[in-house]
Amino acid sequence: MSKLTWKKTAALVMAVTMLTTAAAGCGNNASSSASSEESSTSSTVESSESSAEESSAASATEEETDEMAAKNVADLIDAIYVQERNDNTDEECKAAKEAWDALTDAQKELVEGDNADPDYFGRDTGDAAKDDPRNEDEIGENELLVVSFGTSFNDSRVKDIKGIEDALQEAYPDWSVRRAFTAQIIINHVQARDDEKIDNMQQALDRAVANGVKNLVVQPTHLMHGAEYDEMNELLDRYKDKFEGIAVAEPLLGEVGDDATVINADMEAVAKAITAEAVKTAGYDDVAAAAEDGTAFVFMGHGTAHVAKVSYSQMQTTME
Repeated sequence: MSKLTWKKTAALVMAVTMLTTAAAGCGNNASSSASSEESSTSSTVESSESSAEESSAASATEEETDEMAAKNVADLIDAIYVQERNDNTDEECKAAKEAWDALTDAQKELVEGDNADPDYFGRDTGDAAKDDPRNEDEIGENELLVVSFGTSFNDSRVKDIKGIEDALQEAYPDWSVRRAFTAQIIINHVQARDDEKIDNMQQALDRAVANGVKNLVVQPTHLMHGAEYDEMNELLDRYKDKFEGIAVAEPLLGEVGDDATVINADMEAVAKAITAEAVKTAGYDDVAAAAEDGTAFVFMGHGTAHVAKVSYSQMQTTME
């Protein structure tokens, strides 16, 4: 082989070798790049999934926190929605309101219990500052105690109960008019929401004794005889030796007879009026038409269940 031919052959072999090496190098770089991209994509997906999981967990935790906060308030409300006062009532009323005030608007909407709901603290019933709980001391010897079931609606309490008390004070300026509610549930509601403290019957009587009251006149605002009126008298019997004299007024509609055949004029007038309205509302011409159709009208007020011992035939005879 001539020197020229050898040189050409050597150059060709060297060129092929270089090309092969370069190709191999490019192949390795491409593979490495693809692997790197796959690894980067995989990390991005895993990161997104992790963020989504964390976000979902945070959302679930926030929802659970809201529900727990709302349940705590509901439990506190249910604890004071009771008819018996205890040694911790004042603290329990305060705790319920403070817990409610600490809730967000969204959490307040979640409050739900046996007797609790957002309206317990959230409903606007008027300005409690316009009311007068009439629980002052320095009563004097003569007290006129006005006893009502009570209401947590501030505007109604000012117009109705306070209106009666104010009228009595004006009519009897020499007597100290004081207030008592028989519904502890109402007393607790007003105290917790508005920080207005109203005496229950026992508190009012203890206040009268402590103030040296000699003559006690009790004026109920009850419409008629019922459980509330009877319970009031039972408590007064336990205090009869604490005063020189106790006088108790009848409910608005007067005394109750020994049986259903004894009906006073006031009760008869009211019974006929509400029955006529009920018959009219039900679409009958009169009570006889309702009776013929097999319809009976039963009127039950709060706390009057135990005095409603009258058959339909007796009621119909009375109304006709």
